[in-house]
Amino acid sequence: MEALDTDAAAPETAPVRPEAGGAPSFSVAVTAATALALYRPRTLKCQDSFAVLDHFGDMQALHPTAEGLFHADTRYLSRLALRIGNERPLLLSSSVSEDNALLSVNLTNPDMVPCGTTQLPRDTLYLRRVMALGEGVLRERLTLRNFGSVEVACELALGYAADFADIFEVRGGRRPRRGESLPPEATEEGGAVLGYRGLDGVTRRTRLDFVPRPDAHRLGSEARWTLRLPPGGQQVIEIVIRCSAGAEAAPPPPEAPTLEALISGHRAWSERRQRETAHFHTSNESFNDWVNRSRADLDMLTTDTPEGPFPYAGIPWFSSPFGRDSLITALQCLWLDPGLARGVLRFLAARQATGFDPERDAEPGKILHEMRGGEMAALGEVPFGLYYGSVDSTPLFVMLAAAYWDRTGDLALIRALWPNIEAALGWMERHGDRDGDGFLEYHRLSSKGLVNQGWKDSHDAIFHADGSTPEGPIALVEVQAYAYAAWSGAARLAAALGRKAQARSFAERAATLRRRFEEAFWCEDLGTYALALDGAKRPCRVRSSNAGHALLVGIAAPERAARVAATLLDRDSFSGWGVRTIARGEARYNPMSYHNGSVWPHDNGLIALGLARYGLREPLVRLLGALFDAALFADLKRLPELYCGFERRAGEGPTGYPVACLPQAWASAAAFAVLGAMLGIGFDPAHRQLRFVRPVLPPWLEVVRLYNLRLGAAAVDVRLNRHAGDNDVALNVLRRRGRIEVAVIT
Repeated sequence: MEALDTDAAAPETAPVRPEAGGAPSFSVAVTAATALALYRPRTLKCQDSFAVLDHFGDMQALHPTAEGLFHADTRYLSRLALRIGNERPLLLSSSVSEDNALLSVNLTNPDMVPCGTTQLPRDTLYLRRVMALGEGVLRERLTLRNFGSVEVACELALGYAADFADIFEVRGGRRPRRGESLPPEATEEGGAVLGYRGLDGVTRRTRLDFVPRPDAHRLGSEARWTLRLPPGGQQVIEIVIRCSAGAEAAPPPPEAPTLEALISGHRAWSERRQRETAHFHTSNESFNDWVNRSRADLDMLTTDTPEGPFPYAGIPWFSSPFGRDSLITALQCLWLDPGLARGVLRFLAARQATGFDPERDAEPGKILHEMRGGEMAALGEVPFGLYYGSVDSTPLFVMLAAAYWDRTGDLALIRALWPNIEAALGWMERHGDRDGDGFLEYHRLSSKGLVNQGWKDSHDAIFHADGSTPEGPIALVEVQAYAYAAWSGAARLAAALGRKAQARSFAERAATLRRRFEEAFWCEDLGTYALALDGAKRPCRVRSSNAGHALLVGIAAPERAARVAATLLDRDSFSGWGVRTIARGEARYNPMSYHNGSVWPHDNGLIALGLARYGLREPLVRLLGALFDAALFADLKRLPELYCGFERRAGEGPTGYPVACLPQAWASAAAFAVLGAMLGIGFDPAHRQLRFVRPVLPPWLEVVRLYNLRLGAAAVDVRLNRHAGDNDVALNVLRRRGRIEVAVIT
């Protein structure tokens, strides 16, 4: 039985999300006006477009949230509101399909007076809205049917508007000046074109087309249809919304893919992704629901690029390329989907910095942090058009490249990426290690950039035990772990390429870093590693989840790994829903804080992989159970970007964070990280071997079947069974295609 929570209650007003520190000229924090965790919007995404709608299928109907149709970091439609007469319909149900291909909303009429004095009883009209999204196009089919015994006469109204707000404006930023809103234009077909000429010289337009054409149209504001439906009668209205941009963009043409084409295109993409990856089924249907939703969300967030599939970070705030997020997402999914890692590596290599640009925090060899395509990024009002302000993306790039090689044996890609890998290692040596002590540190160069440049990048995330802010440059604990993995991984890659001298040099650097890391970061009295070292090399003696990342890569001494795990899973750090970012009792602990007491699924996924590396099965099972339980309470079993770190209460789910992204790529990928950790999946391409190292299944997961586990051209299907009454797991090969061996290592 869970103990009662002793933390303070959450306030009604959600805290502002602090993403950037100091006082840049433009704040990039997300303003919390509505708690998305409770509001649970409906989301669709295709390539560089996404839509956020409420449960009615409307945009901006009730709250000043991120609702709307977005394309390339601009909101092309800020309002789409359906009314019967002047009344909002009653909601019957609303759901996004399991594969995220469409939104289906079922509505009916409230009690109302549709015409004259004739009373229309409630539940007479049935309205079904079906929406699907393509790149730059949203299509809706609205079907109305009269289930009454007499003819229904009423008006159907669709209000619309476009504010062409940059995503950073939607997030709460205020601009001193905006571009010019253009007068609405009527189309020959009875539709409308809304336009905006930005300060960047780009004209953005939204075209709305209606079939049949409206009976009345207040241009730029509302379309109305007069309906007369006999008993059993039906009316269908098609709505097409298209986005375009250019120096002097003409209105987008009325032609657009049909609703069925958009849905089938999305499903064809998902089916292709499924054929390229492993998939699985378990004896626990709720667990299956979680991983299936996670798979569908990850497919939706993944965008086709010339370099291959690339997962965008999350909706609504981060539907764009992020280096760190994509690298960690690909790492968590590597065992079942190495193609995602391949796409991520090629995409980031193509955008690796080659020169110095302080305003973008760019230095030669550095890997991208964030990439944006909106007006404010183009004008430099925010530095994120092509921004390099992260200390961890570069070692993570090398780390993922080595892990990809270990997984696939694909030497051709490693050979092609070797110049980029060498450049990344050069950045780590010359620019990342600012004082030559062997540790990677960060210190921002851009006046508008991020002050803290690890994954906990809010302004208050790094602190000393007394709560004071450390002076930089800052060396984070997890970044040293990534650097160790990068140097040791680069040694393996160099050896595979026949570069023996480089291999020895890189291996020596890794060994030296590991020794110095233990000396500088270990805090014996805390039973864990320090959060960071400040510019004077004083440790930030704070218990944090960051220390768990030291287990991920094996930099932690084996005798200390168990102590770190015990600290992470004690009552101060483990909320019952996962490991908190900061332990209860630390100076800045706040369970509602973005980075100082909340729980992040991806953070826990990486910790789970670390626990598996050291064979720490009991804490691994506890952690897996916590994340699974949290997913059971989540809408659609979709784990958000983060949730609050309040202690678990019996019969209640985790407390939501007000502006968490839903879905978020690395939160979705956490499901696969914990499953891979639990099964201990590993690969040995040189010996054509698939390995299960110390696999463990919790009591509520008796059978796991894995299909299409690939190693080169070969593939295998296996079944793992938990023995009743003990922790042993038996494995059976169900099907084998090509030359591949399967081994269980206990």
